[in-house]
Amino acid sequence: MRRRFTTLSASVLLLFLSSILLFTPLSNRSVKAEVITLTTETFSDKVQEKDTAWFVKFCLPWCKHCKNLGTVWEELGKEMEGEDEIEIGEVDCSTSKPVCSKVDIHSYPTFKLFYNGEEVTVYNGTRKVELLKAFAVQETEKAAAKAQLDDDAEL
Repeated sequence: MRRRFTTLSASVLLLFLSSILLFTPLSNRSVKAEVITLTTETFSDKVQEKDTAWFVKFCLPWCKHCKNLGTVWEELGKEMEGEDEIEIGEVDCSTSKPVCSKVDIHSYPTFKLFYNGEEVTVYNGTRKVELLKAFAVQETEKAAAKAQLDDDAEL
């Protein structure tokens, strides 16, 4: 009887440990580390980084349009991971009201691209990852070229 109990206990323990190992990678994949949460304290410093574009989603947690966006923004963050000069951010306007007021946010979600601390443009297109990515890359290239021309003109 004791041997059967030990075998059962070992089986349960093995099953438990296996489930931890099996599900840990899944939970790590759902972490949205590619999307950086910007707050009143961090927004200005981050967005003003030299030669860096920030594509930022301004949202409210209770907004139905923001909720309907689902995981698109997180998927965009993962897609943009290899783009060194483009960061994906988000601002919760319910907790960072001064930021949203400063950049003139009146509807949700709003998507804005910043380059070297300056607002470049607003995205009003279809909310699909591939279109958001193409927009961010194209507008960043334009902003970088303009910044280079401005720098050259100053010399």
